[in-house]
Amino acid sequence: MMNNPHPIRDYIVPGKRAHLVGIGGVSMCPLAEVLKGMGLEVQGSDMTDSDTVKHLRSLGIPVAIGHSAENLGECDFVVRTAAVHDGNPEIAGAIARKIPVYERAQAWGAIMRRYPNALCVAGTHGKTTTTSMCTHIFMAAEKDPTVMIGGTLPLLGSGYRVGQGDTIILESCEYCNSFLSFYPTVAVILNVEEDHLDFFKDLADIQHSFRRFAELVPAAGAVVVNADNAAAMEAVAGLDRSVLTFGLDYPADCTAIHLREEDGFPVFDVVIHGKVYAHAALRVHGHHNVLNALAAAAAAYVLGLPGSAVEEGLASFTGAGRRFEFKGSYHGADVYDDYAHHPDELHALLSTCRELTQYKRLVVAFQPHTYSRTAKLFDHFVEELKQADVVILAEIFAAREQNTLGISSADLCREIPGAVYCSTLDKVTRELRQVAQPGDLILTVGAGDIYRAGEKLLEGDK
Repeated sequence: MMNNPHPIRDYIVPGKRAHLVGIGGVSMCPLAEVLKGMGLEVQGSDMTDSDTVKHLRSLGIPVAIGHSAENLGECDFVVRTAAVHDGNPEIAGAIARKIPVYERAQAWGAIMRRYPNALCVAGTHGKTTTTSMCTHIFMAAEKDPTVMIGGTLPLLGSGYRVGQGDTIILESCEYCNSFLSFYPTVAVILNVEEDHLDFFKDLADIQHSFRRFAELVPAAGAVVVNADNAAAMEAVAGLDRSVLTFGLDYPADCTAIHLREEDGFPVFDVVIHGKVYAHAALRVHGHHNVLNALAAAAAAYVLGLPGSAVEEGLASFTGAGRRFEFKGSYHGADVYDDYAHHPDELHALLSTCRELTQYKRLVVAFQPHTYSRTAKLFDHFVEELKQADVVILAEIFAAREQNTLGISSADLCREIPGAVYCSTLDKVTRELRQVAQPGDLILTVGAGDIYRAGEKLLEGDK
């Protein structure tokens, strides 16, 4: 990357100085801690002061606010997030001074090689929840893992931890082929669906990327894959690695028997190769979370953990941040927030909510994420959102994109009977306040900042 003459591992050695651009980010902050723990001098910059930045400073890591080439100082190499482009003054300054610039995923990949066990959880959706479940299991087994999750896990009080054990657990994203910089010893593939079509050409291109990810696993490692997902199974067909399948609807090496509900939550026995491995009593709802739990159990199995750790870990997991997270109640309506931003995720979320019979209506405030995803999956979004009784649509969250397609949430609104379009989050909050009734389940949904609308709704009731 950036015409660097040496791999990043040559720089991740004690005494080298690393400069992290966007150091306050969810996966950059733990990276900074890990690098410092390995004996490197670490510094960085971020656009805003935050609790994360304060935490890094408390560890003796200097952080500049704002981006300037002067922030580089005498660093030996630079690490950036995917959101930081070549025009950033620090990246441009590094290039001008011939300071090597690497991607965040490359840094994590180099670090990963130092761990005997590298558990990488990939898939179009379900990554954060499954990585979190794995974390609970490995913590229950007292393996002291290093963890990197793309969300907040209450057990950790953050999205990461720096452990001293022999295992690293990472949520692994396919966007821009980031996970191809990793070195998994166990690769979990939860599902393969059409997404990130601003980068990938089509589903076949995505499958090719996941195939390359699976091929990164060494001969002594294992690939854990969802037997219920046809595209995932096609991606690993004929793979010359050990493959362990999990699933419910199709024959699989790891499955659930005696599946039932107790107090509204799934309870089942995890069976691997015909033998009961663990008894699972989940504290999260939904068919999709049974599959996530099976994936986590299968990963624990191939890494030699006892079934008792799976039982304890899953029983203590109540969800990750922004994954059907209860936020509070407003005038007799319960308010939840969820990160779902793909039609399949919406389907799993809304189907699960429909099964919660204690609620009279399902009210969904949805914020689409990126113009390209909204345009290419438009009909699927319309179909899934029709599951709700009341639909409120916030404007599309641009993220990294410009609206070159001329698309708006108002376009979705016209295709969904009774839906309401709101151009701002304040308007979403006002609309929620008007429609909320006792017995409602109110969901704020999306990968952007839609959660703020729900939080403002609750604040207004105090």
